[in-house]
Amino acid sequence: MATQQQTTSLKAMKADEVAKHNKEGDLWVIVDSIVYDLSKFGAMHPGGLGVLLDAEVAGQDATTVFYGLHRSEILQKPQYQRLKIGQIEGQSPKIQVMRPGDISKVPYGEPTWLTPEFKSPYYSPSHRALQKSMRTFIDEVITPDAQACEESGKRASKEVLSAMAKNGMNRMRLGPGKHLHGKELMGGVVKGEEFDYFHELMINQELARIGARGYGDGLNSGMVIGLPPILNFAKEPLRSKVLEEVFSGEKSICLAISEAFAGSDVSGVRTTATKNADGKTWTINGTKKWITGGMHSDYFTVGCKTDGGLTVFLVPRIEGVETKPIKTSYSPSAGTAYITFDNVKVPAENMLGPEDGGLLVILSNFNHERWVMCCASARSSRMVVEECLKWASQRYVFGKPLLAQAVIRQKFAHMIAKVEATQAWLENITYQMNNMSYKEQSKNLAGQIAFLKMQSTRFAGEIADDAVNIFGGRGLTKTGMGKQIEQFQRTQKFDAILGGAEEVLGDLGVRQAMRKMPEGVRL
Repeated sequence: MATQQQTTSLKAMKADEVAKHNKEGDLWVIVDSIVYDLSKFGAMHPGGLGVLLDAEVAGQDATTVFYGLHRSEILQKPQYQRLKIGQIEGQSPKIQVMRPGDISKVPYGEPTWLTPEFKSPYYSPSHRALQKSMRTFIDEVITPDAQACEESGKRASKEVLSAMAKNGMNRMRLGPGKHLHGKELMGGVVKGEEFDYFHELMINQELARIGARGYGDGLNSGMVIGLPPILNFAKEPLRSKVLEEVFSGEKSICLAISEAFAGSDVSGVRTTATKNADGKTWTINGTKKWITGGMHSDYFTVGCKTDGGLTVFLVPRIEGVETKPIKTSYSPSAGTAYITFDNVKVPAENMLGPEDGGLLVILSNFNHERWVMCCASARSSRMVVEECLKWASQRYVFGKPLLAQAVIRQKFAHMIAKVEATQAWLENITYQMNNMSYKEQSKNLAGQIAFLKMQSTRFAGEIADDAVNIFGGRGLTKTGMGKQIEQFQRTQKFDAILGGAEEVLGDLGVRQAMRKMPEGVRL
């Protein structure tokens, strides 16, 4: 943690001296012991000069008023740093801001394993070392780009994509496996051979902290679900070629399954693949919809209807492939696309898995995809709780902090219980993943993960509702104090739909349980 301002060279001043400067053209204020000269700035103040001439602001200590209206990062901007002219004698800044890599000290602002008071059986020194390195990298490199691109709608910058490729982040986001063995990960912080699902859980949760949902989904999320079929089912030399291109950041890939007529019902896809007379090529026709990262992609992992069932192909961006952007509730930086395949010819070598055996290829990564979404949903909900706790502590109503209201504390009780319960279940499932083979995971965890995703996304919706009510009008405003709340409220439903809708997953979990019901049990 660091104090709000650097104060080493500021002139010592007395409060009564500041009080004399309280009118238009001669206006000083005190915020967290620092004196700011707003004489020239007043006319440019977004809220108008009248706000600054208020009796509780002009020439006064306006700390409480300021933090009732503005986020702390405002004062870190260069244009406001230049307005500092002094510091109140005998005082020092008390407001603390997060530096890159810092752990939050707000209660429940971090999972318990990251807080000094609690212990965990799940996390080793390797997990903690990677977390520390990853948080600093994300705070310094990814978050600034994320905030800029979320607003502009542009794709993540080449510099960020290159940095992620260089430190092995792309490889790590596919989870444990031989693709990590012998690789330098985060400059050697963790060995590829020791990388497990708790390492991956931590990466997913650190990424969720960027507070830019559209950007986050466009930041190679298509790779997380589109590349595993290549890793597990493609033939050489295609497999090695595509893996290297994507891991290196040279090219991007996405999973193209959903259609206007087939969402959760994967077997209902209408895009067709027809084997040509030469027996060496296939022709693909059809459309795909709501494809995350499709606008950015060089490769598409495409599910197609064939004579005997479903077959998956790797389709490069070649003649006949057209992508159009789809406007959604979040930023265009996600690259959400409508894709048309018009007589697209691909070689038979681009088939992933056996002909007519594509359902297994697609379903094989569903558990992992849904688990990744649970990781992000749980952490995003926690971030919202942290934002609300900060706001309720600094926002004064009826002469008291918002937290003094019993009805607000009751909301927090439910919000905190939900994020802690979700994280605990997530960590339990992750532990099982670390100790099960892939076949055992498919047999035993599909229902558990389905239920967890259903619960985490429903909890997220409830938390979003409470958060907006706590922030009031600010929770509906895209900038300022409630910007994170507004975005979460607007975008949290993506997790409830993508990767399988809540109702579909709930039914899946119950059906999995029924298969294991002992035949002879009775009341």
